[in-house]
Amino acid sequence: MPINILMPALSPTMETGNLAKWLVKEGDTVSSGDVIAEIETDKATMEVEAVDEGTVAKILISEGTADVAVNAIIAVLAEEGEDAASVEAPAAGGPAQAPAAPAEPETAAAAPDPAPAPAAAKQNDSVAPAAGAKVFASPLARRLAKEGGLDLSALTGTGPHGRIVKRDIETAIATGTGKAAPASAAPASAAGPVGMADEQVLKLFEEGSFESVPHDGMRKTIARRLTEAKSTIPHFYLTLDCNLDALLAMRTQINAAAPVKDDRPAYKVSVNDMVIKALAKALMAVPEANATWTSEAMLIHKHADVGVAVSIPGGLITPVIRQADVKPLSVIANEMKDMAARARERKLKPEEYQGGTTAVSNLGMFGIRDFSAVINPPHATILAVGAGEQRAIVRDGAIATATIMTVTLSTDHRAVDGALGAQLLQAFKGYIENPMGMLV
Repeated sequence: MPINILMPALSPTMETGNLAKWLVKEGDTVSSGDVIAEIETDKATMEVEAVDEGTVAKILISEGTADVAVNAIIAVLAEEGEDAASVEAPAAGGPAQAPAAPAEPETAAAAPDPAPAPAAAKQNDSVAPAAGAKVFASPLARRLAKEGGLDLSALTGTGPHGRIVKRDIETAIATGTGKAAPASAAPASAAGPVGMADEQVLKLFEEGSFESVPHDGMRKTIARRLTEAKSTIPHFYLTLDCNLDALLAMRTQINAAAPVKDDRPAYKVSVNDMVIKALAKALMAVPEANATWTSEAMLIHKHADVGVAVSIPGGLITPVIRQADVKPLSVIANEMKDMAARARERKLKPEEYQGGTTAVSNLGMFGIRDFSAVINPPHATILAVGAGEQRAIVRDGAIATATIMTVTLSTDHRAVDGALGAQLLQAFKGYIENPMGMLV
């Protein structure tokens, strides 16, 4: 019996993904565990492994196809003893409750759309999506609708189970139906500056004076999530200065004591690694601040999972150091080095950058003295870290110099009130200025 290969859900929130590359072709034999394809999400490229063995009979979604729905059938395996050439592509794919048709051909050389059903049958099978309901459409139909400025929710699908297919888009374009609402009605996250429509923005600049670079999935996700965060989370900010002199001295000792293997030290602890550890320990000292707001309850976490913002081409990603409160600095340093490298290659697994209880954003290496960061849900806090620099201070009534670092804690006021946030920041300062406390 043929085995359907489905578009996998690589994270709990994933609804669609891009089928970037097939690593097998029709006629190839695969075994369980073989890597067969690469799937792109908004922030990572993941390898997909076969879970069954057999012969690749049909590839239904071509590589390079964008926005393939989770659980859509992307290929079919023939079991041992079956003739792969005689296996027929399934008439429908996708979730069991709403099967979806295989991907439609994008070139004339491929098989054409099935002929329209008779009028009586079409009346029974065509389903107009209810208001607010999820719209089922093939990847090609979605692309054509976007190019034609059509609102898929306003169209009636004639494909299997009411799925909108290529011919529905062509009909809508020909008849002028299903036009999308004007750009000015788009949500704030998709609109231009101060809610201006794209057309209005373009008119402000001389034609030919700019290059239009389309947003990729990562940039769209960043824009959507940060707009939602700023719109829904009541931020407030707390700032203080930390003396780094004792921490820098201890860091030098720790790195000097690192064992050497193959002419390389086993670890190299950075100031940022020590900031991660200090924040994690501070959250354990002030556990009420190690929280996540939900509409029904406050989640108080038992460990500090610290996300760390890493800049990558086209945006940023936040790998998470799990249970940073109990990990030695050497382990944090090596984990951070490994995950930052894989983040820049978009090779992190979703579980490595999703979740967490707080985050650190460090721009000190760019010479930034202080700034405020936007909270990334489900976190209730994020610590913005500035550069450590020599500054004049007053010590015992006399002017002296010290290495000072300014930090700003952005806080979700629903979860952490002002006094609680101040306690957390004071606890953090205590670990930074008395760093031996991080080792016990």
